[in-house]
Amino acid sequence: MRLRRHLLPTTALALALAIPFASAAQSGGDAAKGKETFEDRCSMCHVPQGGGQGPSLEGVAGRKAGSLPGFNYTAALKGSGLTWTAANLDRFISGPTKLVPGTAMRVMITDAGQRKDLIAYLASRRSRH
Repeated sequence: MRLRRHLLPTTALALALAIPFASAAQSGGDAAKGKETFEDRCSMCHVPQGGGQGPSLEGVAGRKAGSLPGFNYTAALKGSGLTWTAANLDRFISGPTKLVPGTAMRVMITDAGQRKDLIAYLASRRSRH
């Protein structure tokens, strides 16, 4: 019985983080097209192993903004209080400095379909850590 009480909060948290991304994928995002957008627009800075100009986006779905260990985030992003839900990623990618003034991220994707596909791709990428 004691074990169940400890598992319930963990399971609930995992589901709460997964649901926004499951919804994004089910609402028409095409991860294969998103991968193409990622490779074309994002991969020059965001490399899977880290060490790029931007942080690794492996496992970004559900992660707190500015929290990946080993990356030097701007104070603005660290202090944003955001969690990378599908909706927050969509808002950020459409205009990073509008959502988080002071972020170093400058690349934006104005096409809503490309953002939806990119978010579906990011949701499919789980962290290896």
